[in-house]
Amino acid sequence: MSKPACPMCEMTEVLEHANRWECVTCGHEWDREAQPEASEGPRVVKDAHGNVLADGDCVILIKDLKLGGGSQVLKGGSKSKPIKLVDGDHEISCKVDGIAVGLKACFVKKA
Repeated sequence: MSKPACPMCEMTEVLEHANRWECVTCGHEWDREAQPEASEGPRVVKDAHGNVLADGDCVILIKDLKLGGGSQVLKGGSKSKPIKLVDGDHEISCKVDGIAVGLKACFVKKA
């Protein structure tokens, strides 16, 4: 059986325990028998604290994030311009410190 993706942050790095799974990235734990819920409605994106995010919200980074392909780092505590929710691996599209970035919702909190 392949390892499932985390239901909170959708990352695939999970630890296998006797009767539960644990996400390495966000620390979320869930039962091994629990099946992923079939989503029939619109996608709901939640920040690291469980607050629902919507287009136009501003978010704050909860940790330093290194940008790929360079030596730039977005510092924890940096506030974004209004966000746009997008489909894909990185749910949030926004500008932070004048840089257009795609972010995972598990690394931000609602401002």
